Amino acid sequence: MKFYDCSTAPSPRRVRIFIAEKGMDIPTVQVDLRGGEQMTPEFRAKNPRCTVPVLELDDGTCLGDIVAIQRYLEEIQPEPPLLGRDAKDKAVVAMWDRAMEFDGVLAVAEALRNAAKGMANRALTGPVDYAQIPELAERGRQRVRRFLADLDTRLGDSAHVAGPDYTVADITALVAVDFAGWIKEAIPDDAGNLKRWHAEVSARPSAKL
Repeated sequence: MKFYDCSTAPSPRRVRIFIAEKGMDIPTVQVDLRGGEQMTPEFRAKNPRCTVPVLELDDGTCLGDIVAIQRYLEEIQPEPPLLGRDAKDKAVVAMWDRAMEFDGVLAVAEALRNAAKGMANRALTGPVDYAQIPELAERGRQRVRRFLADLDTRLGDSAHVAGPDYTVADITALVAVDFAGWIKEAIPDDAGNLKRWHAEVSARPSAKL
């Protein structure tokens, strides 16, 4: 296998942490996003969506989606289980992981990509240029603030995002919270539950990647 990564981007970090939690050692290729390497014909042949991460399997199959990559890795190495243990647990983990992505990661991306000068005409990732919409940047910030507040509430009832165990939902949430720092949206001072959880999951060796 071969993992196509970009060490500075939040999306592949979700897979890097997952790989580390699995204790797997997968050769990595860094993709220069700033230099536009993801737009080259060579990379498009691996992922027409022109995004990272990509996991290239030994038979040449390329998985260009975070959830697809994580599911594949869970199937070939079930322990430790990061996507849930039984039918109900897997459904609950998937539900919370989706919420962390939509309400967290995508909200930050909405705010960042619709405001950053370096992303003019690149409001969405991928091969097509889309103009920035300033109103979406402000809406994204509102969504991020709500996400942080709601996550603090959730973590007052649960040790981890999807329940008592550390799962992929915690990985996605951690990346979302750290990504929010890119737009200077920090954990609120009164969010004690979120601060407790963030300190704990950030202390895991995988979080340093």
